[in-house]
Amino acid sequence: MPRPHPPEFRRRAVELALLGDKPKSQIAAELGISDSCLRNWVRQAEIDDGHRPGLSSDERAELVALRRKNRVLELEVEILKRASAYFARENVLPK
Repeated sequence: MPRPHPPEFRRRAVELALLGDKPKSQIAAELGISDSCLRNWVRQAEIDDGHRPGLSSDERAELVALRRKNRVLELEVEILKRASAYFARENVLPK
């Protein structure tokens, strides 16, 4: 996976694309990134600025963190269920 570009680079690339002086494909080629990459950055910038509906970068990061926390909590619940079943079985069966 390629190394992520710094935020300043992304911001400047989006500014150049939004100026509209050159086609986005030409700007992307000059910057050494793909067309789709630049289009995604522009789309996300428009969402963050409120010009387009969708999840902002902050909301997306929060969603990722909450999903990760949810997976951990579900795993902990599963472990506790198994432990309680194990100890319940141990207390019910005669020794």
